[in-house]
Amino acid sequence: MRIKRSLCSSRALRRWILAAVASLTSITCLHGTVHAVPSSEPPDAAVEASTPGGNAADVYAARKSLYDQVAAVTQIPWYRLAAIDQYERTLTQVHPRDRKHPERTLGIFIPPTRWAGALNPDQEDVDPMSISVFSGIGLDGNGDGKADPNDDMDLLYTVAARLAPYGHAADDFSIGLWSYYQNTRAVQRVMQYAKLYETFGKLDLFDHAFPLPVKSNYSYRSTFGMGRNWGGRRVHEGTDLFASHGVPVRSTCYGVVEIKGWNKYGGWRIGIRDLNNHYHYYAHLQGFDKSIALGDVVKPGQTLGWVGSSGYGKPGTQGKFPPHLHYGIYRDTGHTEWAFDPYPLLKRWELEEKRSKKKTRS
Repeated sequence: MRIKRSLCSSRALRRWILAAVASLTSITCLHGTVHAVPSSEPPDAAVEASTPGGNAADVYAARKSLYDQVAAVTQIPWYRLAAIDQYERTLTQVHPRDRKHPERTLGIFIPPTRWAGALNPDQEDVDPMSISVFSGIGLDGNGDGKADPNDDMDLLYTVAARLAPYGHAADDFSIGLWSYYQNTRAVQRVMQYAKLYETFGKLDLFDHAFPLPVKSNYSYRSTFGMGRNWGGRRVHEGTDLFASHGVPVRSTCYGVVEIKGWNKYGGWRIGIRDLNNHYHYYAHLQGFDKSIALGDVVKPGQTLGWVGSSGYGKPGTQGKFPPHLHYGIYRDTGHTEWAFDPYPLLKRWELEEKRSKKKTRS
């Protein structure tokens, strides 16, 4: 409780952390100038699929059961525990060698030096008492007398026990997350994911939609990596989908609106973060749906705005190129982001949606 009082009573620390988390939105919003160099990273390695055997429904049910059990003990809502687990899973997806662990239900990973204690001569120690002596954080969550870093319950309880003393208000929980991760980007992601889980009340939030209505008149090809001259020499970090002014632009995923507004490169643009820690970027819009604001949650197929030709100048600049949607995807590594070619995903989502519509008609 002493930790809780000292940290939560520090208004300066609270303001600094919350301001740092908020600042990430403005840092990552400059299309073509701030994001990392494009990558050919395969886009179809779905994080949600990186689970032990069994169908998806069984996997989600097993995870939810673990979240509920630990929530009952620590009073941390299940959706926040789910958010931590999913964020950890995305980190393993981009750092598989550094976070290698046996297959299990949860994606949480705690390095041996942190679990058992940096000075512990036995880095595979599972004795809660000796782990504590060497200042390790590993705890016995299931009551079997062992603190096993590959036991789902032990892992989730250990993380939850570190966070619970900070309090359950959103700001207090953010302080706890920062203390655990020492990374404002991690705080922002977990809070975004928690908002998604809380809003929709389920774990299966990985459906996708094509960004334009498949019945509309459009065309596109792979334009990732092509050169761009306006605003300085740079590469094209996405795919251009050409369509008429006013064609609806739709969310491709469940996600949280991370940016919205004007950018001299992308014109009227909007950015959405999904549960795979992918940042979906929609640019050159004619305008936005007025019901959507920063921090809102969206779902696949929801209208975000309309195809336009905005950008390449001061706010309101239009018509410097044919109307089209610039669509890009960026992957977050936990410390930086890079773009990967969205074309294969676009083709997949387009085909899936067309097939779905055919089945509905038949």
